[in-house]
Amino acid sequence: MSHVSAKHPRAESLRIRERLVEGFRRGLVVPEGLAAHGRGEAFDYLLGERTTRWARRAIRVAAAAMLAASRPVISVNGNAAALAPRELVRLARVVGAELEVNLFHASDARARRIARWLVHHGARRVLGVDPRYAVRIPEIHSNRRWVDKRGIEAADVVFVPLEDGDRTEALRRLRKFVIAVDLNPLSRTARAAHITIVDNLVRAVPLLVREASRLSGRPQSELERIVRRFDNSENLRSSLDLMLRPARLRGLG
Repeated sequence: MSHVSAKHPRAESLRIRERLVEGFRRGLVVPEGLAAHGRGEAFDYLLGERTTRWARRAIRVAAAAMLAASRPVISVNGNAAALAPRELVRLARVVGAELEVNLFHASDARARRIARWLVHHGARRVLGVDPRYAVRIPEIHSNRRWVDKRGIEAADVVFVPLEDGDRTEALRRLRKFVIAVDLNPLSRTARAAHITIVDNLVRAVPLLVREASRLSGRPQSELERIVRRFDNSENLRSSLDLMLRPARLRGLG
């Protein structure tokens, strides 16, 4: 990985790009994943590359939802594995979730590489790599239709960072409670999820770990009350307003 000067005005953004490039070299990330990241980076720029108060609230609610779940699962694709492997493993440990590899551009070799990468960063078990447990989600035409019957298929809460919209909608139809991380508040994923964290994954997941640690041990009724009071539509409207506000102030919107 090349050195990025701390004095560069976009140092953190460049370091994130380097993680993805390294993930590409390791065979975790596909070229399409690099393009998808660039799209998200544009929205992050509009947020000022910071975690907003709306995102922090969504993070707290998401942590409560995962802790309240009976069978939480964290779905991991190549970009997520490249950007935050250690943090995702920590989150799974704190909330008692399974980790499951799920890929749009799928291959058995790539799925195994991602699973090994998560194990390298502390995961005890990674689902989604054993074809004996593969089951198909109805109405999905991409490779993401295949899930692990011990994981996503049996889950009540699914955390889907960097997800695609059709599978988020399908998970909803299967009565899964869906938590997403998506920098685009207008995307199908953002609008279909029960809780959308409009933030960069590398900032959101460490905060999720912290919030889950704080809420761990709270009564089930309190956790459920936190989730019940959350309005994702309001969250998305407010997040979008924050993105558009600078443009209006400059007379561009």
